[in-house]
Amino acid sequence: MADGNISVVPVVSARDLRRFARFNIRLYRNHPYAVPDLIRDTVHSFMPSRNAAFEFCDAQPFLAYKDGKVVGRVAAIINRKANEVWKVRTVRFGWIDFIDDIRVSGALLDAVAAWGMERGMDRLEGPFGFTDFDPEGMLTDGFDIIGTMATIYNYPYYPQHMERLGLQPSAKWVERHVPNYGVPEKMGRLTDIVLDRYNLHVAKFTHSKNAEARIYARKLFHLVNESFAPLYGYSAFSDKQIEDFSRRYVPLLDKRLAVFVLDKDDNMVAGALAMFSIARALQKARGRLFPFGWWHILKTLKWRHPSTLEMLFVAVKPEYQNKGVSAVPFALLTQWSKDAGIRMGESNPELEDNIKVQSQWNYFKDVEIVRKRAVFYK
Repeated sequence: MADGNISVVPVVSARDLRRFARFNIRLYRNHPYAVPDLIRDTVHSFMPSRNAAFEFCDAQPFLAYKDGKVVGRVAAIINRKANEVWKVRTVRFGWIDFIDDIRVSGALLDAVAAWGMERGMDRLEGPFGFTDFDPEGMLTDGFDIIGTMATIYNYPYYPQHMERLGLQPSAKWVERHVPNYGVPEKMGRLTDIVLDRYNLHVAKFTHSKNAEARIYARKLFHLVNESFAPLYGYSAFSDKQIEDFSRRYVPLLDKRLAVFVLDKDDNMVAGALAMFSIARALQKARGRLFPFGWWHILKTLKWRHPSTLEMLFVAVKPEYQNKGVSAVPFALLTQWSKDAGIRMGESNPELEDNIKVQSQWNYFKDVEIVRKRAVFYK
């Protein structure tokens, strides 16, 4: 696909896939607020042998060239499972980056739309990844604050291009900074009440027991599928994905930052994961684990902890929602992180209209919305 001296071509070789992965690093080189992905992680995302989401997804990355130079990238993705659940025929666009040239952004989205229409799709939407474990939502406000590991950073002209190209927001997220003054008194009382009222307890395990942690991780991902099912565009994790996540990420998990709430029969009714912010470490790594990127990340996770904690997600079994059970993981994580010297929590993206999650922040003081983002459709 070409527009004057701009051409968009599908990525077909390993060399082009690395170009695709490196473009974001180059576009945001030395940017004070952008947090780069690891090049290896991006490459693996588009390898069926490495990404279990290909079990129910199709994808095609594209590169945009202008005068022989890479000036943009985008991935077209069809999540067949999500389309079936939500009864839509949507082709997603993700991993979208481009220079400030409307012809480039337009040509990229045209390529995604054409690829989708060839496969029977009639709706374009993004930025989305394969599943909710991939970064999603284009930044629309909060461009002067460093991002997080789990989110997309983009220049302010990105959403302006979306609007000029006729796309409209279909969902919006907010992200918060939460000062850590310790467990709010009301939340602490509520935690004690719900644990006693519903005969619940908190799972405990040691740092070394990865096998035990993997069992809890599997339960947690199944719980996420159950509790997140009504959320906009959610695509449930498959058993293969859950096994893959448990194998890859549990060894890296600081088990003090995982809270699992169980009932009297040891069924999981709530769970939460958090991690020390590695945003600065990823900036130092510049997209590469080697030769020294791994050291910056490992040092942050294991020894020289930052003062900021990222809340990855909280999940509560549907029948326990609106009963105060979500206060338990929030309270425990807040207390531990306060004792560990954590001064600030990052909420990561939460749907603006997800009242159940938004209401949790009412317990805390001086909470501030610092970033907003949206997905756009046409």
